[in-house]
Parts: sequence; structure tokens; C-alpha cells
Amino acid sequence: MESLDVIGRLAKEASKHAAKLATDEKNRLLYACADALEAGSTALIDANKKDMRKIDLSRTAFADRLLLTPARVRSLARAMRGVAGQNDPVNETIYMRTMPSGLEIGQKRTPIGVVAMIYEARPEVTTDAFALSLKAGNSCVLRGGSEAINTNKAIVAILHDTLNAAGHPVWLVQLITDTSRATAKKLMRMNEYIDVLFPRGGAGLIKAAVENSTIPVVETGVGNCHIFVDESANQAEAVKIIINAKTQRPSVCNACEKLLVHKAAAKKFLPLIGGELKKKNVEIRGDEKVCAIIADAVPATEDDWREEYLDLIIGVKVVKDVDEAIRHINGYGTGHSDAILTESYANAKKFTEEVDSAAVYVNASTRFTDGGEFGLGAEIGISTQKIHARGPMGLNALTSSKFVIHGSGQIRG
Repeated sequence: MESLDVIGRLAKEASKHAAKLATDEKNRLLYACADALEAGSTALIDANKKDMRKIDLSRTAFADRLLLTPARVRSLARAMRGVAGQNDPVNETIYMRTMPSGLEIGQKRTPIGVVAMIYEARPEVTTDAFALSLKAGNSCVLRGGSEAINTNKAIVAILHDTLNAAGHPVWLVQLITDTSRATAKKLMRMNEYIDVLFPRGGAGLIKAAVENSTIPVVETGVGNCHIFVDESANQAEAVKIIINAKTQRPSVCNACEKLLVHKAAAKKFLPLIGGELKKKNVEIRGDEKVCAIIADAVPATEDDWREEYLDLIIGVKVVKDVDEAIRHINGYGTGHSDAILTESYANAKKFTEEVDSAAVYVNASTRFTDGGEFGLGAEIGISTQKIHARGPMGLNALTSSKFVIHGSGQIRG
């Protein structure tokens, strides 16, 4: 078992090294690591197969999150190169002003220090966290789940080999291989070494981090995402958007979990969308009105309206109007991504102003809530809180800031 104190001390030391790296050096490292991941694709996939053999493959959404294929390894490398291509935020000037006193006051971005991640079956988090942390001048400590341990070990081994070959400390990225809850809980209390903690996974993991951590926590990822079909929506377009948002990749946090339909559109639209969802093997859990129209719908419970399924299941409810849709979303949603499908400018404006979520869409799939799709490169997570950062978090969100003040002998009277 690793000593977490040793890991913490090495991470702190490495963060000082990372903070001093020039942009060109960071980019060379990231490109080299991306090349090494692609070159090691066979080893990564072999390690991933060991993990896949341990899990229940009938949990299709979970298995999809864990699986590595040659195309997904290339995607990991592509995301890393994308981070290398982003502007370096470190030392960027945020604010500059000359005061009446003659003081020149500037504010610039600085690295946070040590970034920790606790996450579940998502191999891309391992590579994205390293890439973003390094480019923003930080070191990182990673604690993945037991289900992905062989995959994560193989990824970090490649990163370590590349860092070592380039003459940089391998503890710029460290993987905690003890995946017990006790170790995770201890990690959450290592505020002596770690500056920020990102939990990425289900609601239980995030709740545990918020309740137990003495490190500042950024809440990420839980996505009870809604789509509201307004009375004026183009129904053919609505079907296309909903099918994409629900079925394109149901295991991710920006997939649509709930569908709200205006009562005036319900009679015509529900049979239409119900048929298409059935073709995709999606289970419909509906309120009384939905069950009366869609024969295969299962009655929804109160718990259904709050649940993030991450599976081929969707909750469907008929609502009176846009106001009821907004109340439902703000009452049951997780503040992640919610959409309105409408031809009404007034309703679109009302929805975007009053729905309290990190990403609010008009006539588009919620599946776009992603760092890459938003032009941020890879993402460290999707924040559903309001302090520090909200929505997909890229490089800027992994920096802090400092004020630098130049004077010429001023004293305060």
C-alpha cells in the first residue's frame, strides 16, 4: 500500500516544477505523451480487457464508460494534443490598472498547485486530468476506481516513461492504486498537500466528497438533464434531438434523462416519440397522462424524477406550460444541462433566463455539453456548482490568480 503522505509530498514538490515550465516545454511533453499513448495502444487495450472481464457486461452503460478500443485510444491522444494546442493560461494578465496613488495593479493567472481526482470507470479522466493539470502548471494525484485499475496503471506507466525520458519528475502525475474507501476518505483530508479535489462519478461519490473533504471540492458531473417540448416545437426536429440526446451515448452525464411535453402537444407528439424510443429499446417511465397515451410506458415514481439513469431509460411527463416545465427542472434537476425545443422566442428567452443550470439549450441536444464541443479542449469535469467555475471546466478553471502591484515609494495615509 502506498503512503499517501509520500504521494502528497511528491505531488507538492512536482507542482513547483510544473509551475516553472515554459509553454513550449509543456506542449512538447503533451505531444510526446499523446504519441506514446498511440504507440502503446495494444498494451492499453490488453490491460483494459483484464478490467472488462471483471465486470458485469449486462450493465451496458457502465461497460461503455470503461471500454477502450483503438478508436478511443486515438481519441485520448487527440484530446491531449488539443490541450497542447490551447493557449497557456499561466501568467495571463486578467486585469491591469493605474490607481490615483500611482500604484500599477495587475492581476494574472497562476497555477492552483496540486489537483486531485477521485473518479470511477472513465479511462479518459486519467489522461485528461494529467494533460490539463500539466498545461495549467499543476501536478495531479489520481484515484480511479477498482473496476479500471489495470487500465489506469497502464496509462500512467506510459505517462511516467515519457516524463522520465524527457527528464521531468514522474510524480507530476501519480496514481493511487489502493482503491479502498478508506484510502479515498484519507485522500479527501490531505489539505496539507492538495489544493483542490474533483470527484467525478455518481451522486454517491460526489456526496461523500462534499461531506468528508477538508480540501475545497468542485462538484461535477451528476446530470439529470431535461428536454422540454413546447407547444410550438417542430416535432420532427424534436424527435431527432431527443433520440440523439437519449441514445447516442446514454452512459454519459449530458444524456437526456427526462422529457417534458407541453399538454397541447402531447396527444400528437407522445405516440411519435414513443415509437422512436421503442425502436432504440428505451424504457419509458411516464406520469399518468403519458401512460394513457403510450401503452408500453411504465408508471413513474417520485424517485424517477430525480434519478440519473445513465441507461436506456427516460422519464416522461406532461406539463401545463413553460412555467411548469421550468419549475419542474429547477425542482428536480441537477443544474447540469437542460433544453427547450420551441419556435417561440418569448418562451426560449424565458427558459434560458429562468432555468438555473450550467448549460441551457434552445433547439439542440444536451449532448453538446462537453469541453471539446465548447472549444475548451479536454475538460477536467462539468461543474454543477456556481462558485469558481460552472459548466465544462478547461484550462482557465485549473488556475487561480494573484495581484502584482508596482509602486514608486507610495505609502498609505
